[in-house]
Amino acid sequence: MSQTNLVTCPSCEEPLEPGDLFCGACGYDLSAVPEPPDGRPAAAAGGATPARVPHATWPAAADRDSSGSPAPVQAASDVPGTASDGGELPAAVRFDGPPAPDEYALPSPDPRGPDAAPLTPAAGTKVCVACRTGRIDDDGYCENCGHAQPRERDHMEQELDSVAAVSDRGLRHHRNEDAFAVSSVPLPDGSAATVAIVCDGVSSATRPDEASAAAATAADASLLAALPAGKHPQQALHEAIVAASDAVNSLAAEPTGAMEHDTHRHQNAPACTLVASITVGGLLVVGWVGDSRVYWVPDDRTAHPSRLTEDDSWAAQMVANGLMNEAQAYADERAHAITGWLGADAYELEPHTASFKPDRPGVVVVCSDGLWNYAESAEEMAQIVPPDAAVRALHSAQVLVGHALDGGGHDNVTVAVVPFPMPARRAGTPT
Repeated sequence: MSQTNLVTCPSCEEPLEPGDLFCGACGYDLSAVPEPPDGRPAAAAGGATPARVPHATWPAAADRDSSGSPAPVQAASDVPGTASDGGELPAAVRFDGPPAPDEYALPSPDPRGPDAAPLTPAAGTKVCVACRTGRIDDDGYCENCGHAQPRERDHMEQELDSVAAVSDRGLRHHRNEDAFAVSSVPLPDGSAATVAIVCDGVSSATRPDEASAAAATAADASLLAALPAGKHPQQALHEAIVAASDAVNSLAAEPTGAMEHDTHRHQNAPACTLVASITVGGLLVVGWVGDSRVYWVPDDRTAHPSRLTEDDSWAAQMVANGLMNEAQAYADERAHAITGWLGADAYELEPHTASFKPDRPGVVVVCSDGLWNYAESAEEMAQIVPPDAAVRALHSAQVLVGHALDGGGHDNVTVAVVPFPMPARRAGTPT
């Protein structure tokens, strides 16, 4: 069945993009909208809406009656009548100013009927963000007013010691397909390594949100096992990326269940990208597959910042092969087509890892393209990283996500901020 080409959401009337399956504002399932009946025009191709029928034009009221005498003026008290209960209507209506805020507030209708007992959720029960009274059912809808609730992953924040990460759905996507993990990992000498992992689900694949979550969890678990055993961080990160790939590959063999709104969509293997950093003493190790990135931003902003990863993308290949300069490649509509990812249909897994020894303090920014689309170069990223990022990692991550949202929020956005070097400490509890 072909999907109806809607211009606005039937539920909240927010503008839609061509091909949207869910409303990005309220989560309304657009695939459930029935085709218009015969004789009723649908939206024109390209998103144009049918011309509205103009309102009827009524003649102005005459100021004289048929006899030529001026039309009489009636006061409210001159109009007889009765109310619906048989009583007399008030003689006049008085307006004393704007109503009190709750004067015309109406309670949300109870779907169970007029005689049902009022809904009173137990203490601690999650209630609706719209009516503030209804309990949320297992499908994420209010049992009182039916409003779809924000998903748990729509906005996530985590702070661990001096490192922090924030992820947000953005302003255009109907769900957050990014995932992250931050950990403090004990080493054999009793010191600690800090891990930050960001995964970005490939939206054109099936279940990208599950792919990114599986990859982040598997990579983090692999590092939590390898680093305390004394394995070199760069080798440990390579093996963690392989473990993440195996976790995503295994999703392809699992049943897809209800598939939410994707029942009529072509099924392909779940897929995501991954980027990670490990800070150990004076060593910074990064690893990646795909187009998520790591930036190095020194505290001294007169020093040069750097991008520490190279995208697995069409644009990067054009630049690497000397076929285009960077400006030309990233201006092309194919620029963000990725050439490497985690998933059963990936051509070949090629984890990239690199080690660095920065000569000065700064912060490591680990992010999905939902952020760097709005600050692509290292210099642009350094301009939006707060000056006190090394001591306020969570605040800085929130600021960076806010920058992407202010820029349009066209994609999910996830960022982890890691001070370098990390403050001297023992390993904390991994999360």
